[in-house]
Amino acid sequence: MTAGVVTRFAPSPTGFLHIGGARTALFNWLYAKHTGGKMLLRIEDTDRARSTDEAVEAIKDGLTWLGLDWDGDVISQFDRAERHREIAEQLVADGKAYYCYATPEELTQMREEQRAAKKPPRYDGRWRDRDPSEAPEGVKPSIRIKAPQTGETLVADAVQGDVRFPNADLDDLVILRSDGTPTYMLAVVVDDHDMGVTDIIRGDDHLTNAARQQIIYDALGWPIPKMAHIPLIHGPDGAKLSKRHGALGAEAYRAMGFLPEALRNYLARLGWSHGDDEIMSTEDMISWFQVSDINKGAARFDIQKLEALNGHYIREANDIFLVDSIEQLLPYLEGGEDLSKSLFGQNKERLVAAMPGLKNRAKTLLQLIESTYYIHASRPLNFDDKAGSILDGDARALLVDAHTALSAVDDWTVEALDEAVRAFADSKELKLGKVAQPIRAALTGRATSPGVFDVLFVLGKQEALARISDQASN
Repeated sequence: MTAGVVTRFAPSPTGFLHIGGARTALFNWLYAKHTGGKMLLRIEDTDRARSTDEAVEAIKDGLTWLGLDWDGDVISQFDRAERHREIAEQLVADGKAYYCYATPEELTQMREEQRAAKKPPRYDGRWRDRDPSEAPEGVKPSIRIKAPQTGETLVADAVQGDVRFPNADLDDLVILRSDGTPTYMLAVVVDDHDMGVTDIIRGDDHLTNAARQQIIYDALGWPIPKMAHIPLIHGPDGAKLSKRHGALGAEAYRAMGFLPEALRNYLARLGWSHGDDEIMSTEDMISWFQVSDINKGAARFDIQKLEALNGHYIREANDIFLVDSIEQLLPYLEGGEDLSKSLFGQNKERLVAAMPGLKNRAKTLLQLIESTYYIHASRPLNFDDKAGSILDGDARALLVDAHTALSAVDDWTVEALDEAVRAFADSKELKLGKVAQPIRAALTGRATSPGVFDVLFVLGKQEALARISDQASN
């Protein structure tokens, strides 16, 4: 056990819990659990124009659904703005930062001149060594850090290795804006320090930020947390992950019928591995997780692989657990309230009994729900095209005799029904499929379903015979 490990997940509340953010949260959570440490949740809500309370709740809801809990209260970065300002002023007093009185017009002109000279746009340090007494009237200053101008900044990264940044490329960044609001760079450093964060696991799009933040840590004389910058997730074609690849929020995957256990397993395998293990329990992931095993290369998101893994979890799941999962999902679906009433009113026992036959065919809970139609359908049933084509004149005539044969079954069990239907097929000198197909269509309104004996059993004798009678004719 590594004592005292503190990780954090620090999303911006501008939308739902993105799938990439969910993986970052998972890696932080796994490492905290593996080391017996803590994972904290900080909402980086300093951008007031884009941050919303609804997004904060969506992030918390997404983490909770995924089973990723956090320690302590949720921390708002915006609420700590006074502390950030205090640190910025302290850096000025210590000679590690300075007031910059450059006007917006001056900064714009500076950037334009640099672009014209084909140079990267950077602040030229014009107020770095000037006395504030030279400040023009009416200009509110920002505060800039005094970055080193020679040498290099080394970021020792647990995933990327040693990454070196020439200090000439890292200009004196603003840490406090002229309106008194802190910048992201300062706020992150102060918050991570004050929260006691020991390990930062985040996307490698923050790697340059790490170098800039390291300059602030050094100026304050604070210890730098261990850094681990993980490659971003790409689509199956190798391009940056987008909505067409599956770059959706966690709530979308819940609405598509994925189990949180399956999504956790899949996300863990996106960029981290333990040998050839594909299917891993949460306990295994916690036991095995090491930051050093995170891959340097970008992982590729494949919705078909996720569906296949989800199908495995559905097949292995307890039947009552699956019924409960359906019940929890329905409120998030269009028309889910009405379906919930019919499925979980008088048909819940039927649904539990049907689950062994249903779950072997489904890759998502949505597919599982679609296959429950025969359980809650009201007579007369609606038939799909294939089922309708099966129920021709000959099939309907056959159902008359099938109804008679099944009416004679007293012990309404799967075994007894199997025996009775097979005996009926033999009496008609027909293959089992020729008898089972019209019975299935009459019972379910569909051409495909769980085994016909299971369907008969789940519906019960009275309902099953009534449905067959509806379609039988001489």
